[in-house]
Amino acid sequence: MRSASGNGFDSSDSFAVSGAAERTARLHDIPPSITPSHGDDSHLLSRIASPADVKALAPNELAELCREIRTTLLAYGHQHGGHIGSNLGMVEATVALHRVFDSPRDRIVFDVSHQSYVHKMLTGRAAAYLDPDRFSEVTGFTNPDESKHDQFVLGHTGTSISLACGLAKTRDMEGPNSGIGNVIAVIGDGSLSSGVAFEGLNNAAEQGGNLIIVFNDNEMSIAGDFGGMYGPLARLRASGGTAQPNLFNAFGLDYRYVEAGNDVSALVAAFEEVRDIDHPVVVHIHTLKGAGYDGEETHADRQTASASPVSFDSPTGVHPTDNVNHSEPWHSDHCNLSDHEPHEGQCEASHWQNPDAAIGKPDDPRKHYGKMAMAALEPRFAAEPGLVVISPATPGSNGITHEFRERAGAHYVDTGITESHAVAYAAGIARAGGTPVVATTASFFQRAYDQFFQEMSLNRSRVTVLDFLGGLSGSDNTHSGAYDVTMFSNIPGATMLVPTSARDYLADLAWATAPAGSADAPAGPVVIRVPGEAILAAERDATLLPVTGGQIADRPQSASLPVSVSSASGGISAATVRGTVSVTAQRAGARHMLDWRVNQTGSHVAIIGLGNAYPLAEQTAAALSADYGITATVIDPRQCTSLDSDVLESLRDGHQQVITLEDGQLEGGWGEKVTAYYANHHVSDGSRNPRVLNFGAAKEFTDRVPLGELNERYGLTVEQVTEAITRCF
Repeated sequence: MRSASGNGFDSSDSFAVSGAAERTARLHDIPPSITPSHGDDSHLLSRIASPADVKALAPNELAELCREIRTTLLAYGHQHGGHIGSNLGMVEATVALHRVFDSPRDRIVFDVSHQSYVHKMLTGRAAAYLDPDRFSEVTGFTNPDESKHDQFVLGHTGTSISLACGLAKTRDMEGPNSGIGNVIAVIGDGSLSSGVAFEGLNNAAEQGGNLIIVFNDNEMSIAGDFGGMYGPLARLRASGGTAQPNLFNAFGLDYRYVEAGNDVSALVAAFEEVRDIDHPVVVHIHTLKGAGYDGEETHADRQTASASPVSFDSPTGVHPTDNVNHSEPWHSDHCNLSDHEPHEGQCEASHWQNPDAAIGKPDDPRKHYGKMAMAALEPRFAAEPGLVVISPATPGSNGITHEFRERAGAHYVDTGITESHAVAYAAGIARAGGTPVVATTASFFQRAYDQFFQEMSLNRSRVTVLDFLGGLSGSDNTHSGAYDVTMFSNIPGATMLVPTSARDYLADLAWATAPAGSADAPAGPVVIRVPGEAILAAERDATLLPVTGGQIADRPQSASLPVSVSSASGGISAATVRGTVSVTAQRAGARHMLDWRVNQTGSHVAIIGLGNAYPLAEQTAAALSADYGITATVIDPRQCTSLDSDVLESLRDGHQQVITLEDGQLEGGWGEKVTAYYANHHVSDGSRNPRVLNFGAAKEFTDRVPLGELNERYGLTVEQVTEAITRCF
């Protein structure tokens, strides 16, 4: 287990097995607590090649199949990691769906689809969860390229009802020839908080016809569940589905409630009742997130814990526990991070489980820089009542810890999975004079594109956006951050900063959140791209920055003009390249947040590395010096909103090539703007028109391609950049 800080071991942690030896062994091996009672974890599951095999089982074998699936998920989580908690809660429901319905003729759409691991096991992909050598064969989300039983590539949330409405519409228009039977949308695990889900509910009631909406109510979102709808949902659970108001009835939808959401027999009966129904119906099932984890309560004030292994003796195969393991106000227990100590019930840590191999490793960039930002903002809360941090879910993933949330109180707001609302909400706070900071993942921010344009930028709202996981990564095709620069940097009125060190990152945050009326405060919204792995690695190992060693001087604040450098010398002064000749430099005391910064002056070649690609700029410069005797100019632009024309003009003297490096989509990205600048400002003296080479990612979706392989594919390696530079001489 990981300590509360996210690093190292804590001997007080346990997974409820007896003995220190067993506890230590569990850190590296499949835990003894997940060994199935029958001793063969593939007895039934290995025989399931399609939903037809589920239908062929005897009724008394279904619970055994659920136990085997749950055991497989627990072992898979320890060895591979993934969205284990949500899938543990959906075991019985998924088995029942494939027992009753006839996929793929009956279309099952899994919302967000991180609840689809069990579905994959039952549709011919069980080996990808049973055999460690095959773990990488499937993605964590549904994908039609993997199976005809998967309807869509889905990694975001809230859209299943809308997609199901579209499938049902075509079926009803085409009649029996459509080849589509029942249409089932599976939503839950926080997905219902998304606004598009309510748009889908509204359309479903109006459209009519066969449409079955399975609402997986596990009393959780990614972190806690927040919003006015959760009170009525709790009353529905407490009343067995009879309480009013019933929000589904309010939309005009039929409604059924199943309290025993982890009882496969009860679910089979419920689904058989609605199969082939002629109108839209919501089947509300109450499930236990993380069902099968040890169920240990991990509140800081709990001094004792169960020492018994997980029992699979109950009829449902679920370890008995109370699904409400929390105290207000956070609607989930005090697991510190989203990958720390997963257990049953309302446990934020069960949303994403890291494999045991990751135990004790340092924080990843999201958590490292997220914690850093929160630590910088927190001391300001007392004096700045309008300073508010907003997270549209996923707080722990971005270093917004439980401890911070508790201390922040009203200065922190979790809006649920509602990116569009979160940005518009922030614009409202800004309009009233507050200082909002919205923090989430780059790919999730795509869902708020309209709000970035309208409510935020058109209204010049002083909103600060912390853009996590921007740039290239080995993520699946639904979570790539490679498109964030093309999106944010081209929004009128918005400023996008791309810091390359912790110091610059915190300086950018301080500037962006400067109180309204401050002399140096920005006039509109500011997006800060949170540094990624390349930057964090360089901060932890200065040899990865061979030119500066990470020791970068502050930009000069002097308003004086630099001395000119003769072009005959083939070089330029650092002061010139740093942009101190720009008009903005004449403003006494101003922070030149948009000025580029040179960290090495040279000749022949200028290398401009944006954000995460900046270490590559220094490494390429070092290779040019060592192998070819070329001292390149190395520039950190620090932002991608505008071009520093003073720097670009200065490079005309003594530089034949300008190289741009970026770890995002090249087409429509930042580097092409530098190319366009020189093309549009061509001078008559041909020797003063440097050739520009742009390096970046292709316009494509990539799916779980390792980052090193992507860099090779796009030419973002020292060898490839160096070869391209020298080939042009």
